[in-house]
Amino acid sequence: MNILDDLKLQYRTGGMVQKLIFWNIGFFLFSLVFFYSFSVGKFQIPTWIALSSDLGNLVRTPWTLITFNFFHAKFLHLFFNLLVLHFAGRLFSTYFTDRQLLGVYILGGVFSGIIFVLSYILIGKSGLLVGASGAIMAILLSVTTYAPFMLLRIPLIGIVKLWHVTFVILLLDLIQLPLDNTGGHIAHLGGALFGFLYVKLLQSGTDLSKGILFVLDFFANLSKQKKKTPFKKVHRNTTKKVVNSFSEKDITQKQIDDILDKISKSGYDSLTKEEKEFLFKAGK
Repeated sequence: MNILDDLKLQYRTGGMVQKLIFWNIGFFLFSLVFFYSFSVGKFQIPTWIALSSDLGNLVRTPWTLITFNFFHAKFLHLFFNLLVLHFAGRLFSTYFTDRQLLGVYILGGVFSGIIFVLSYILIGKSGLLVGASGAIMAILLSVTTYAPFMLLRIPLIGIVKLWHVTFVILLLDLIQLPLDNTGGHIAHLGGALFGFLYVKLLQSGTDLSKGILFVLDFFANLSKQKKKTPFKKVHRNTTKKVVNSFSEKDITQKQIDDILDKISKSGYDSLTKEEKEFLFKAGK
């Protein structure tokens, strides 16, 4: 199995956290090819992708409330965001579904973008915003609100509660708010607020993620082409055959289930080379 096949297998079996990480990396590479200016040494993300604080631009390009959550202007920004996404996403998946994770990521990002625009209008500033920080903070605050006393083992520190980690991250945003990247830190706090509200509403019986997932499912179904099944003449075989109680299909499915259980317990990297190749071939 080559590296490309290995990445495809990880994408298919890694869950929504893995997919979001792949998407963010993919869009970063895309922007590196098309939007990086080597003459000035930085990205120049266009206004039809980045979120503008100008209300007129937002009205003309409303989709930027979603697109800005998948692009980053610096490699380190992407790197640290993906670290927190992996950390928070795995914890979130302990209590919630992959579909809820996607819903919180998108809605948290949209909410953080709205907070950014409104805040910049109020303080009279203008700017562009890219980055998944607000969406990721929504995921982190969701799981922290739901299970604040979850115990975590942090290297060189020891065992701490989840709310301790989240509190430090929020405190750093508050401290840096007047210093640098004000719009980014405002978006972080906006995403955090959404994560808190999401869980509180969920506990009262309202799942905000259902709305955005319904819209995504609608467009996904529109893009699928209906395949007509050709008529096939079926010949009945009257000859009796003795078959084993376990077919080859049953055995293959059991092997797949065992490998997926191993992934869920120990991670994809715990698989042997043979198990990775078997799962890749079975997924074709």
